[in-house]
Order: sequence, then C-alpha cells, then structure tokens
Amino acid sequence: MSSPYGSWPSPFSAASVAASAPRIDGARFVGSEIWWGESVPAEGGRVTVRSSSGAVILPAPWSARSRVHEYGGGAWTADADGTLYFVDAGDQRVYRLVPGAAPMPLTAAGPSHGGLSLQQGRLLAVREDLRGDPQIRGIVEIPTDGSAADDPTAIGVLVQGSAFFVHPALSPDGARIAWVEWSGVRMPWESALLSVTTIENQSFASVSTTAALQPEWLSDTELLYADDPTGRWQLQRLSLDPLARVNTPEAITSSDADTGYGLWVLGNRWYQPLDDGRIVAVRTNGRDEVVEIAADGTTRTLDVPCDGHVSVDDVSGSRVLLSGNSSTTTPGVWCVDLDSGETVAVTGGEPVDTAWMPPAAPILVEGAHGPVHAFAYAPANPEAAAPAGELPPYVVFVHGGPTAHVTGAASAAIAFYTSRGIGVLDVNYGGSTGYGRAYRDRLHGQWGVVDVDDVIAAARGLADAGLADPSRIAIRGSSAGGWTVLSALVRGGTFAAGISRYGVADLRMLAEHSHGFEEHYITGLVGPLPEAEALYIERSPLTHAERIDVPVMLMQGGDDRVVPPAQSEAIRDALAANGIDHEYVVYPGEGHGFRSGTTIVNALERELAFLGRVFAFTPSL
Repeated sequence: MSSPYGSWPSPFSAASVAASAPRIDGARFVGSEIWWGESVPAEGGRVTVRSSSGAVILPAPWSARSRVHEYGGGAWTADADGTLYFVDAGDQRVYRLVPGAAPMPLTAAGPSHGGLSLQQGRLLAVREDLRGDPQIRGIVEIPTDGSAADDPTAIGVLVQGSAFFVHPALSPDGARIAWVEWSGVRMPWESALLSVTTIENQSFASVSTTAALQPEWLSDTELLYADDPTGRWQLQRLSLDPLARVNTPEAITSSDADTGYGLWVLGNRWYQPLDDGRIVAVRTNGRDEVVEIAADGTTRTLDVPCDGHVSVDDVSGSRVLLSGNSSTTTPGVWCVDLDSGETVAVTGGEPVDTAWMPPAAPILVEGAHGPVHAFAYAPANPEAAAPAGELPPYVVFVHGGPTAHVTGAASAAIAFYTSRGIGVLDVNYGGSTGYGRAYRDRLHGQWGVVDVDDVIAAARGLADAGLADPSRIAIRGSSAGGWTVLSALVRGGTFAAGISRYGVADLRMLAEHSHGFEEHYITGLVGPLPEAEALYIERSPLTHAERIDVPVMLMQGGDDRVVPPAQSEAIRDALAANGIDHEYVVYPGEGHGFRSGTTIVNALERELAFLGRVFAFTPSL
C-alpha cells in the first residue's frame, strides 16, 4: 500500500514497546540456575529477580534498586544456596531473602547501599550517607545474620570518607581489599585512583592511574584492572610486594577499543578472569565485541549476538554470563560456553524481523570539531511504501549523560517510529564514550557548543545525502540530551520541532540543585563558578528562549531529583510568554527516567501525535 511517511500502519504499539523493554540488572549463576534482575514496567518499573527455572525470586512489592550516587546499580546478589541479598528501592536498606521466608533487614535505615557483592563468603557494599555535612561514603562489610539491622556499629567499615568509592575487590586470602575512588572534583572517567589496603593493619597503597576501573584479583598478590593512559581503556596487570607497595603495572591488551565505560552505575563488569587464566572482556569502538584472551595473550572474538552495552556479569568454569543489547536480537542475557562455543539465550535475545527492524547503519559525517559518529535507522515497513518522490521525516535522538553512548542496537522503541515511516538518527556527539578519551574530551569546557554543532552536522549530513526531508527533521533527547535539544532549537535553522524529556534549561539552576555525584560535573563541561557565571548564562537555553521559533514538547518526571521540574517549567513559561507552540506533560511519581509502563505508553503516544501535528501526517496509533 502507498501512504505518506509517518502514517504507515504498524504492529509496534506504545503498549507493546513498554512491555518489550524490561531493563536487565545483572545476572548470576546460582547453584544449577541462572538468576537475573529485570524491571517490570507494568508494576511501575519495579525491579524483580527471576530464575531460569521460571520462578520469581523477589516478589512484589519489593523492588531491587539502589540510589547510591543517585544512579545506583548493583542492587542485588545471591549465594550458591539461593539466598538473595538486595537493596530495597523504598528505604535503601539491604535485605536477605532465604527461600520460603520473608525478607529480613540487614542494615539500619538512613544510608543508601549499592554495588552488592559476595566475596569469600563476605557481603560487601558501597554505602552513601547524605544526612550529615560532610556527606560520608565508603565500602562496608555487612553481617549476614541481621545483627546490624538495629545496631549500625556492627557494620564493618573497610574504607570511608568524602570521596567516591566503587568496585571493592577482596583478595582470595581475605587479607587485602582493592577499590577505585575519585574526589568528585573530576568525574571518574576523567580521573580515578586504584587503591589497595591490608585489612588488618590498614597499610595503604595507591597506584598512579588515569581513570581506573574494576580491579579483580588474579592471586593474593596480583591485580587486574582497566585504565586508559594511552587514550583507550586497556587491561593492566599489577603485582604487589608483601608490604603492599606496588610495582609498575603491565598493559596486557592493546587495541583501538575500550574495555570500560563511564562509571555511571555500580553494577557493570567489562571483563572477568577465569580460573584457568583466560579472560573474557568487552571491547568497544562504537559497537561492542566480546573477546577471549588466553593466558599467553592471544585473543579471539566470540561469536555472540550481544554487541551493545555488554556486561560480563559472572563466570563458572568455562561458562560466562553476558547481558546487554544487540543489533540483531532483543536485549537479553546469554550463557556462553567458551569451550563448546554454545550460546544460549537465558532471557530475551529473540531474533528481530529485519523486514521491520533492519540493522542500524553506522554513519560518519565531518563536523566543526572533527568526525561525528551516528547510527541511522531508515523507515522500514514491508507492508507500506511512500508516494514516489517523498522524502521521510526524521527524528534525531540525543543521548543523555552527556558522557554516554548509543550502539546501534535493535529497539522496539525505535521501530515504533521507523515502522510508521519516520526515520531515526541516533548521534554519538563529541563527548560520548566508546571512541576513546580524545573523542570524549572534545566536550571539556564545550557543553552546549560541541554537542550542538555535532547533532546539527549529523542532521544536515543526512539531509544533504537525500535521505531525509530537510523541512521535517525533529530532535529528541532526555536529561543532558534535552539540554542539547533546547540548545539546538535556540541555534535555529535545522530542526523543525523539538522534544525534551526532563531536559536542562538553566545551567545555574542545575548547579544549584546538583546532587553529590555530579556536583562538579558542570565545572568540567562548562567552567567553575562563580568565575564562569557569564558563560553559564550565555550557554543556557532559557537565556535565549525567545530564539526558539518551532513547536516544542516538554516531558517531566514529577519526582525528578537530578533535573527537577523547575527546569522544564521555566522553559515552558518562557515559550508561553513568547507565544511559541508547546506542550508540557508532567508525570507524578516518575523520577529521572520514565519506568512505569503507563508513563512509557503515554509519552510515546503523545510524541507521535505531536510529530504528526507538526509534520502534517496522520499517525497510526
């Protein structure tokens, strides 16, 4: 059938998108089973733990979700006997759930916990207590008998202070602990330190690193970790002498790819050592690949479907658990046997129909600051076609962070648009991870400049190639991506509409309400206050809201603590005062990111209706 782009009938309803998009939060071998964390959009985004046996391990209303550093991660772990340890989303206490019993609290109310791990039978966690001044963070050992639930002094404090601490790693003999820390003045992907201490006498040693990640013990005196002194995160081996002094690390990998990522959440694992000396690791250069590194250093690429935001969650013998996204399947968890080569999808991982969801095309355009990476998803519908000569509308997606990246993964949320005849261009603007330190350092001091220049260059490149209707290109982003949306609309001339989800509108307001993890983030992205206040004013979209002359949709979580509703309300009021076509939707109960199925459905349907109204097509809902 022939019908205009944007109006094609589609099997991808907003409800089906919400139901098909659970977030995977880690996976573990538990006895003979495999467990994984999974969000339940139909239950308000509650995170449950499921088993390969079909059992729901964590029942409603419990939800495993951490708020450490605001973005959380590592909210559950389990032992081989099937005892679950989890952080409850409601009170941030750690609980123990024994099969057949009710959850029992292990920590007192007050501090938040995350990054849970069982090591040598000891339960370790990252703890954050924001009630005092200064705020206290650290790494703790939690008694599993419940003795600390009413007596906080029973908690074993391994290290604490006002710095940020992640990735605790206990040596096999239990004598030493290693971790990564940073001051907060710079973000962890800019500068982070690897530290080691003997637990008994607190003999500290710190390793000179650039942006250390994920220490893992190979023996009682040998550490493996990732660092990027050459501009790419590579694996490093480090030997320690008996007095905890350190020797020079040895790089054991060298590739034009990253084994590592920005430390936004606590649960990610980019590699795992096996008992026989092999290492399974992720390498990222736009997309991910998973490799096996033999003891002699030889490397082979594993034939696995996951190639986006892959986490190496657990190992057992020759078996490895991987979770992540894929360009050819739905997101999922996979069990890979390195010896036999067998790969089994534990959950998700279903092949996508390429007639409806063709692979994203990597594109590279030249921008004002160098090459710009992006992934293009052309309209695709085997049952519809546009009239001859018509060019499709496009939506340029702008990821948040801004230090994050997209991988060209198959996505029902993207197919929601492309199956209706609306193309999607997903841009990894300068500042994105996944392309090395030099690429992400482009944004240093240039937020609101480089990101805007790059998304404009990508959109114009698509139009100049005759792939998109230049008069019908919209831009859509969330959080920091929303900032880029509004900043690009202020610039004018490229985008005919904008959709900002909980986007930043005023830098001074963001700095005033910034939480601890991101307290100094804007200093690196823009400049220090008060010295750079004039720059904060000049860069803020709110300052120049009168320049916005195209329709805008604003969406906001009512309980957002990262970018509070005041940001969206300020730009809404400015648009109203200037008589600019706009819509504003606030979702009570939602925080920084929409998790409820009801919210996801409503937001998608509103966005589609908005684009149809602005671009003069009748969308099929």
